Amino acid sequence: MDNNNYVAIMAGGIGSRFWPLSRTDYPKQFLDILNTGRTLIQATYDRFTLFVPKENIYIVTTHQYKDIVAEQLPDIPVANILCEPSRKNTAPCIAYISYKLHQLNPEANLICAPADHIILDPHGFKETCLQALHFTAHIKALVTLGIKPTHPNTGYGYIQYDQQKVSENVFKVKTFTEKPDKDLARTFISSGDFLWNAGIFVWQVKNILKAFETFLPEMHDVFDAEKDNFSSEKEKEAIERIYPQCVNISIDYGVMEKADNVYIIPSSFGWSDLGTWASAYENFEKDYLDNAVSGNNVMIIDATKNMVHAGNDKLVLIQGLDDFIVVDTDDVLLICKKEKEQEIKEYVAEVKRNKGDRYI
Repeated sequence: MDNNNYVAIMAGGIGSRFWPLSRTDYPKQFLDILNTGRTLIQATYDRFTLFVPKENIYIVTTHQYKDIVAEQLPDIPVANILCEPSRKNTAPCIAYISYKLHQLNPEANLICAPADHIILDPHGFKETCLQALHFTAHIKALVTLGIKPTHPNTGYGYIQYDQQKVSENVFKVKTFTEKPDKDLARTFISSGDFLWNAGIFVWQVKNILKAFETFLPEMHDVFDAEKDNFSSEKEKEAIERIYPQCVNISIDYGVMEKADNVYIIPSSFGWSDLGTWASAYENFEKDYLDNAVSGNNVMIIDATKNMVHAGNDKLVLIQGLDDFIVVDTDDVLLICKKEKEQEIKEYVAEVKRNKGDRYI
């Protein structure tokens, strides 16, 4: 293992599209949604320990989830659990870990990945990541992993890339497109030069810091002014001063879409961002009527292609539903058409407006 290789697992989101199972106080990255025996963040950590030293793996989360992270990942040193004072999207999150690592090791080569993705081929994932780390160790590049699309999914971002490779399986990025409609997604797939944006990034920290300086100079300035306080007893206070000054922006919008040294590696390792109940449906075993069922006390009669999640204590009987999401928890029952899965986030906002935070 290369001691210059590091990982930042981003674990601060609330997973609102997985409501009502995912809640603000215990979101989806800490749940075993697919009944594998490991939560999503545990599975993510397991994958990276195959090729990155454990002491080089960091979790970036919020103070609210620090204890949950420590409980689920007991091998992680407490110093490697970084807590953001507020949610400001991925750019400040990545800036935090990057400026901190640059103080510890200026040659740090970093993978930034979400905590809640499904990857069915850990060996293929390892080989792709090692390829990316080798490339970024020698080239001043910002690399993203792209997934070869299998269908015109409208919930993913798409990346167009140049067909002329610059290295083995590494290509220059041409354009980013965020969540196209169905017709445009079909056009992208038929063209053959678009990939899904997996949101997994690889770079040397010194190169991403240069990108922050160029494209997000205000954010760069506030982090750079506090850099000497990182990895000291003053770090918490420094971060609490920094975050109110940071704009809420993703690394995609803030840096990747603007930089001219962005490259992509087309990848196939059984990836899903597990962003919605329909994506969970795709990863579940199905019964003979194509229903995906989580729960030992669920009965299905004349119903097909449903995603059903329920506890084991209550009998849940479903008849006549086709292509629905049914999620039953102690205090919430959700029945929603699968085609409306992207709108669950909006339904959660409506619940909050009408019922307050009790069910959120």
